[in-house]
Amino acid sequence: MSEAAPAARVLVGHNRVSTQALTSLAQAAAAEQFGVRPGEVRASWTDDAGLLALRIVSPIAVPDLGAISGPEDVSAAGGSVWDRATAAKAAILHHVSGLSGAQLSRVDIRIAGVRPPFGQKARVV
Repeated sequence: MSEAAPAARVLVGHNRVSTQALTSLAQAAAAEQFGVRPGEVRASWTDDAGLLALRIVSPIAVPDLGAISGPEDVSAAGGSVWDRATAAKAAILHHVSGLSGAQLSRVDIRIAGVRPPFGQKARVV
């Protein structure tokens, strides 16, 4: 004889993810995509017909410009700034939605500067 597993107990109440937690998550996701520190990323939220619209303002890491001699070097570095920012929209939306459970309608990105890759010093010329 086997015993049936006990039914899952349903608890009443609600769960909320604070705006600060969502903002920190968005900053971390964007920082990972752009190769910068999370503290360099600004994230803000607006209502978009009941869904959340995320706005990111961030610098982006770029390789030493002296090392770029042609299109193949740009591709090896991950693509142009435009291409990387465009691709980051979907990745950030996926990460933030998946980890928080929040429904995002869109991610708007503004690149506000360039930096050497995180952990790498800028070359002084």
